Amino acid sequence: MRFLFIFCLPMMVTAQNFHSDLGKENWNFRKKGDANWLPASVPGTVHTDLFNNKVIPDPFSGTNEKQLQWIENEDWEYETTFVLSAKDFKNENIDLQFDGLDTYAEVFLNGKSVLKADNMFRIWNIEVKKQLKVGHNKITVVFQSAVRKGKEAAKKLKYTLPGDEKIFTRKAQYQYGWDWGPRFVTAGIWKKVQLHLWNSAQLENVRFEQQSLSDAKAQLLFTAEVNCRKSGKYKLKINDTSETYSLKKGKNQLKISYEIKNPKRWWSNGLGEPHLYPFTISLSDKNGNLDKRELNIGLRTIELVQEKDDFGKSFYFRLNGVPVFMKGANYIPPDSFLPRAKDSVYKSIVKNAVDANMNMLRIWGGGVYGDDAFYDECDKNGILVWQDFMFACAMYPGDKAFMDNVKQEVIDNVNRLQNHPSLALWCGNNENDEGWHNWGWQKQYQYSAADSTKIWNDYKKLFHELIPKTLDSLLTKEKNLYWPSSPSIGWGRKESLLQGDSHYWGVWWGMEPFEIYKKKVGRFMSEYGFQGMPKLQAFKAFANETDLHLASETVKNHQKHPTGYQTIQTYMEREYKVPTQFEEYIYVSQLLQAEGMKTAIEAHRRAKPYCMGTLYWQLNDCWPVTSWSSVDYFGNWKAFHYQAKRSFEPILVSVAEEDNQYKVYVVSDELTPKKGRLQLELIDFKGNVLWKSTSEIQVEGNTGKEYYAIAGKEMEKFNSKQVVLSVKLLLSDADVKSTLFYFEKPKDLELKEPKITIRYRNENTMEISSDVLAKNVFLSVDAVHFSDNYFDLLPGEKRIIHFSGHIENLKIKTLNEF
Repeated sequence: MRFLFIFCLPMMVTAQNFHSDLGKENWNFRKKGDANWLPASVPGTVHTDLFNNKVIPDPFSGTNEKQLQWIENEDWEYETTFVLSAKDFKNENIDLQFDGLDTYAEVFLNGKSVLKADNMFRIWNIEVKKQLKVGHNKITVVFQSAVRKGKEAAKKLKYTLPGDEKIFTRKAQYQYGWDWGPRFVTAGIWKKVQLHLWNSAQLENVRFEQQSLSDAKAQLLFTAEVNCRKSGKYKLKINDTSETYSLKKGKNQLKISYEIKNPKRWWSNGLGEPHLYPFTISLSDKNGNLDKRELNIGLRTIELVQEKDDFGKSFYFRLNGVPVFMKGANYIPPDSFLPRAKDSVYKSIVKNAVDANMNMLRIWGGGVYGDDAFYDECDKNGILVWQDFMFACAMYPGDKAFMDNVKQEVIDNVNRLQNHPSLALWCGNNENDEGWHNWGWQKQYQYSAADSTKIWNDYKKLFHELIPKTLDSLLTKEKNLYWPSSPSIGWGRKESLLQGDSHYWGVWWGMEPFEIYKKKVGRFMSEYGFQGMPKLQAFKAFANETDLHLASETVKNHQKHPTGYQTIQTYMEREYKVPTQFEEYIYVSQLLQAEGMKTAIEAHRRAKPYCMGTLYWQLNDCWPVTSWSSVDYFGNWKAFHYQAKRSFEPILVSVAEEDNQYKVYVVSDELTPKKGRLQLELIDFKGNVLWKSTSEIQVEGNTGKEYYAIAGKEMEKFNSKQVVLSVKLLLSDADVKSTLFYFEKPKDLELKEPKITIRYRNENTMEISSDVLAKNVFLSVDAVHFSDNYFDLLPGEKRIIHFSGHIENLKIKTLNEF
């Protein structure tokens, strides 16, 4: 039996335009052709609706993914009914807007087709008053299988494009499966759906141009695009400044200047305050307010500097005239089912970046354009955004319909995002250029010369013509930084380290040792990485106790790289003693990942200013999985994220073995020089000081430099398996920066069993110490986050650790146990 839910919209007719959230109605859904309807959530996806109705098991649990592939091949229907009062109906204009339809959808209003959508990334707005009536109104949305539609489109080409059927659909590519994510090709109303009731005029878009910026003043020019249905006098107000205009029926562009005296600049994390100026832009007529928009504007200049030098060509960002070394990571969608990611998830992701001393995140091109909440958090916290357009690891069709669709996608998303001060760079795609030139596609797909020419010309038409020309039409010069493809040159070529940005995958894909990171340093390292397993609790969320071993089908299904565990094992054997127990194996895999990434990050930072950016792969996960992430799906920091926090410190002390010497580098991202004392001690694992040296130095601002070198021979008289070099930089403001350098791999260190003492100072602070060197101290309590973890503890050192949550049944693990 089918139940029809009726809900009356809480609307009233006023001069003020009104938006009603139709997601609050009672929606139902069904597989097309089925008799029974079930309750649905909007925003939502068909997978989560099926799960919530207990039709399918948890998609993330066990190997359920394999049994749920049938969903992607079906068509699905959603519908709701709402009531429109006579007063509501008197509004002159009523529009229906879908902020996101996934993906091939036909919308019916009271039985009449009003929209055919074919792009997950677009905003769909249609005038619907003629289809509405006073009283009951019904919306039906029919979704066709994106997989079937993609395969149908692929058959129309005489050649096969790399990337399978997904490339024909303007839809999140990662949903078709990636080497860190499952295959869940979703459908549904995945973003907000609203009814807009308005009368004389409405604001369609607001943007601003920063015409000038100095210490004395900032001159801004706002442009408001107004859709006017009744010609006449209208007032546009920007905060306390307003102007009156005579508008004609149709589209109008209103411009209004605004001046800020003694402006504060917006700075990235670590360099200063990310100051935001709130603006309210309102439109009114003689009857009162009609429409308004609110913006938070950051005043800054940003440039992408590419200048020829003795090595090749630079690649760095200059913020407010200051060259900034970018420290950060690549960001992927936070869930396979995106509507589940609420604002709190995006806040947590950005907070994790800030807490790890990052200043840039790259939104990878195989996912989705970020949620508004994500960019808002980046704005507030000084996190710059490298924004890929949504194309990744493939070649794409070049027909007119596809190109027109992409153009509107670019317009919708650039208009939505361009006012964010965090947005630093627009990038055409992820690895498409590299794939075409380096991955052997021409041979694999046996292209003729004519086919190759056509495919490459379509590539150029999309990424070198359509997208940049569209950006030119939408953006002012200071907002229009465009980079066609990341990376610019593939990692196997020498030139990739001399210019542009680099994705270096010799480690992991190439099975090269971690030490190669010290040699393979490019101008801007925008992708590189190594896998680490999530903590045991993450495995328990999708696996039974009996499945907690590497050979289980469940554990293997939550590792999407075809040789992932084998690769981890190979590297682990090189660096560590390999444990046999699953929980210990997880722990060591995290140490392995952290140590490899430490090697890479610090090599990149030591090379400053030759290298001016390091964005590792990857920050987060879309489901519980063994992957390259530093923070798992549940928000738990892996050892790598703690290490990233240390390696991204504004002032970094780092030791490198070079030219038969042990060189001490200090890298500073701070803009002013600082005096300090460099204190070096060679300590055995019992705490005895065997050698030491102290020197006074001045740390230069915004640079990396060698400040001390120890001849290799000087260390040969000591047992390298039983000593560690402790380097401390005591700064004049009482701040202390430190690092430890080991002369052997972890598996060769002769570690002793530690006696660890913990003393609680208060309810959220502990002091921890050890009688001997304790290597990679891991503190573990469910639902408790520690300010530092997986750290090395010198004999007699007292480490202060802050924590949030209640400490009960604290577990402590160290590498000394292995």
